[in-house]
Amino acid sequence: MRAIVVGAGIGGLTATLSLRQAGHAVTLVEQSRRFTEIGAGIQLAPNATRVLRRLGLLDSVAAQSYRPSHISFRTWSDGTEIVRYALGREAEDAFGAPYLQIHRADLHHALASAVPSESVRLNTTVVGIDQDDKSASVTTASGERWEADLVVAADGVRSAARQWLFGADEAVFSRTAAYRALLPTDQVADLALPDTGVWLGPDRHFVHYWLRRGELLNVVAVFVTDRTSQESWTAQAEPGEQLRTFAGWDSRPLTVLERAGQVLHFGIHTRAPLTRWNTGRVTLLGDSAHAMVPFQAQGAAQAIMDAAVLGDCLTDAAPDEAPAALDRYVRRRVPAATAVQASSARAGHDYHLPDGPEAEARNARMVALAAENRFGPHSAAWPVDVLADG
Repeated sequence: MRAIVVGAGIGGLTATLSLRQAGHAVTLVEQSRRFTEIGAGIQLAPNATRVLRRLGLLDSVAAQSYRPSHISFRTWSDGTEIVRYALGREAEDAFGAPYLQIHRADLHHALASAVPSESVRLNTTVVGIDQDDKSASVTTASGERWEADLVVAADGVRSAARQWLFGADEAVFSRTAAYRALLPTDQVADLALPDTGVWLGPDRHFVHYWLRRGELLNVVAVFVTDRTSQESWTAQAEPGEQLRTFAGWDSRPLTVLERAGQVLHFGIHTRAPLTRWNTGRVTLLGDSAHAMVPFQAQGAAQAIMDAAVLGDCLTDAAPDEAPAALDRYVRRRVPAATAVQASSARAGHDYHLPDGPEAEARNARMVALAAENRFGPHSAAWPVDVLADG
């Protein structure tokens, strides 16, 4: 079967590899002039690294990653630890795959390196997708028309394909934005930071974790705002803006924000859940289908799992079976991805509770959970083996 994948982000690259592993010829179309990925850290839970192992990429990804030993939740004002959940070797033994933290560019490079160059069309913008009973096609900005048996649109949170398939539908500003920064380890070595930290406060939370085998600290400082912010990996914060936003916080997160060089300001956008992602021979995948707030660190993982199930449903499928195979893919993935969207939004609400009875009750729940589940609330998704459910 011939497939066209639109978008060479993490979802599109993983879909390309998964479809190739399923035995199909794939053309990957990307509007950028070269493979590049900006941004900062990604956390890959065992549900995602399990897929990377099946694609033969886990060793190369792990070699560029950091394996955290724990995650520590703390109070915003004085850094008192609320609860600590296990990661590291304990998580890998329990779930059969590691928990990794990796720079987005390193993950992107590992995926892109596995895609043959002859399968890639860079500097190519898709301006339309069409289909009939026997084939699907994309039209490019230069007027070319390429035909295939199916088209996978992995064109991100601002997906044009989603509108072509299902009508006017814009990305939704989540009323949260984030400051993002990367710091060399030696700039924060004196702060005795927890291995992975999440500091919780009213209308704000602060996350930090290590990348590149511990050489870099990734920082994400999230805050509630009614001021719409652009969804951009390159927009810079105003000088000192992050310090004003987090004024009064514990000295450690404030010191990290003060020492950060370049601080980016990133508006967090989502997509409303869909009941289906496909029409005929065309389907959505990743953020174009289910962009979510990042408060469970599952956005990239869910795109990777989409790709795995897509390849599984299309294994050994003939061209005339493509629509039915895409139906199976969507039936297997929509409920799970929609549930993670919802639970990620709930996590953000819990993180941002005001001081007082609500926050105290949340903290008590987190401590009680640790006695039952040493890996914490977000680990519910980690045992999922999407290919075992087929």
